[in-house]
Amino acid sequence: MLATFSQPNERPRPERVAPLAKLPVFWALEGKTVIVAGGTDGAAWKAELLAACGALVHVYCPEDELSEVMASLIDAHSPADEPISPLEGEMSGRTDGGSPTRTGGIVCHPHHWHADIFKNASLALADCETDEEAESFHTAARAAGVPVNVIDKPAFCQFQFGSIVNRSPVIVSISTDGAAPILAQAIRRRIETLLPQALKGWAELARDIRERVNERLAPGPQRRTFWERFVDHTFASNQSPEEGVERVLLTEAESLSEAPATGRVTLVGAGPGDAELLTLKAVRALQSADVILFDDLVSSEVLELARREAKRMLVGKRGGRESCKQDDINAMMVNFAKAGKRVVRLKSGDPMIFGRAGEEIARLQAEGIPVDVVPGITAASAMASALGISLTHRDHAQSVRFVTGHSRHGDLPANTNWASLADPTVTTVFYMGGRTAEKISEALGSHGMPPSTPAVIVTSVTRPNERRWSGTLDDLAEAVAIIGVDEPILIGIGNAFAARAKAPVEKPLPHSEQQEIRVA
Repeated sequence: MLATFSQPNERPRPERVAPLAKLPVFWALEGKTVIVAGGTDGAAWKAELLAACGALVHVYCPEDELSEVMASLIDAHSPADEPISPLEGEMSGRTDGGSPTRTGGIVCHPHHWHADIFKNASLALADCETDEEAESFHTAARAAGVPVNVIDKPAFCQFQFGSIVNRSPVIVSISTDGAAPILAQAIRRRIETLLPQALKGWAELARDIRERVNERLAPGPQRRTFWERFVDHTFASNQSPEEGVERVLLTEAESLSEAPATGRVTLVGAGPGDAELLTLKAVRALQSADVILFDDLVSSEVLELARREAKRMLVGKRGGRESCKQDDINAMMVNFAKAGKRVVRLKSGDPMIFGRAGEEIARLQAEGIPVDVVPGITAASAMASALGISLTHRDHAQSVRFVTGHSRHGDLPANTNWASLADPTVTTVFYMGGRTAEKISEALGSHGMPPSTPAVIVTSVTRPNERRWSGTLDDLAEAVAIIGVDEPILIGIGNAFAARAKAPVEKPLPHSEQQEIRVA
């Protein structure tokens, strides 16, 4: 046998919050004073953005140096009164958290900036031609205790502007930490297509009724249920809230307040590992969960999509390792649900394929607990996609079977119909068959399957450490012995894999450590 392979890389589980290049902060500027030095188009864009936030923007630039864009902007946003000083601008806002007595605008001071202009300012920005001027502005602002940004000069910036999607009061800001502004713009365009313009009206309605909803519903499941239904209304269509919807929503809140707190359980398929293969419904379930009971095979990337406040509990079940008992998992789901929690039972692959979903559903229904299921992409489907193989190619196979490779006692299932599985025109995928691969090969061979029948092995499918082998039934046991059984393993057998068995050895994909292993 000739085989080449690489050892899979161990990936540590990420922290609850992965490292951030910058802290995203949304800063209230209504009625506050902001300094802008320079009259360029770049400075004009920043001044317009700041004025849109309600800030009183003081632009310092000689009139003959103002760009046409900045000059017209100053004309359009000039306060109704005569120009006021930065000190007056700071005092014009209320300090009790209410609305300011004056709205934002742009005031031009027809001279260059100087060190005395920073008093009482909330932010300071400049568009400087040279690093020397940028350093001077940066130093003066810092000395006055004012956060500073010099446009296109990251070394002199304490904060940065993101690319903005505006559905105010919903605001999305995207930052690449200055590394790829074009990428940020591309991301913004994609988000623009996802968020309907009507979102603005729904967000304003949420702001208007929030306090009244909070008066009716205590913090916890009932209040979250209300807002999740509100979100359903929001994205049901691209229509602004209709007249009378406020009354309907408050009536709905009243009815929730009178209902007893009852939890529910959702069995969610996490797929084979790649978080991008999750369904939208699965992501919504993760983001509304109070408690997540997850399998050992669920990837950390999938868990990253869950609600931050959710309690996460590993209830892993792996062959050959100490596992949480199924009865204990059932009891945890029941207890959390009876306490009014929204429980997500997060399973790798699809919950309804070798996931013991039937046992869990039966127990929950016996306890009167609502339960629903969100399907996931099962590992065999992911394997077929990864290999570029149709499991039911009409030239090779007319049916496909998913078969467990071990019983609850760790051996081959006693009631398997090996004579039926030995037909090479039937595509068979064995789950969890690593430790019984030799017995699988022997059982199929003893029931008439030719030793030359094509076979494949894929471990950790869709993950960065994915590995593949292709060969024949006769070499299957030896291949598993080389690959090892520490990672989740799939075995595919049948004529549908013939093209794969004849394929040349592939190089690892650029984004992973996966390696093709072939028997010669």
